[in-house]
Amino acid sequence: MLQTLITSKTRIKLLLKFFLNIQNRGYLKKLEVEFADSSNGIRLELNRLEEAGLLVSQLQGNKKMYQANTHNAIYKELHSLLLKHTGIDQVIDQVLNQLGELQSAYLTGALARGIDAHNIEIMLVGDLNESYLQQLITKAEGLIQKKITYHLYNSLEFQIQKADLLANAHLHLFGEA
Repeated sequence: MLQTLITSKTRIKLLLKFFLNIQNRGYLKKLEVEFADSSNGIRLELNRLEEAGLLVSQLQGNKKMYQANTHNAIYKELHSLLLKHTGIDQVIDQVLNQLGELQSAYLTGALARGIDAHNIEIMLVGDLNESYLQQLITKAEGLIQKKITYHLYNSLEFQIQKADLLANAHLHLFGEA
């Protein structure tokens, strides 16, 4: 549906990159490689989004780094729209909110880096009933038509490996950070 409202594929990629996970930052050459798209098309869209106040930039050396403008009046709405577009809102509603012993949950993988994917990867922390978790995931997969993969850690495992596990791009979805 998002492709119907926003006809520029590059603009959709940029919105996903910067508005799905506010930790994401990028510069033109990196985005060109990541999107496998022309630098001119990406530059035009970056300029449009910056002129609209949706992105902010700063120079770091000779690179102009972009990130979402979280102070923009429609930031929260864009973020919510992208959660719905990717199906993450349904994962939160249908899976994460149903697990009583869940301590925290993180989005990992391509979506956490702001790249649209057919697979939602999540990392869960808590002492969970894995068969019940699998039932909830199967139900959510049917609703969003995407595969959900998860990595489950108990509290102790997570604390021991926390720095390594959170070193890669991630988006905190639920519970304690």
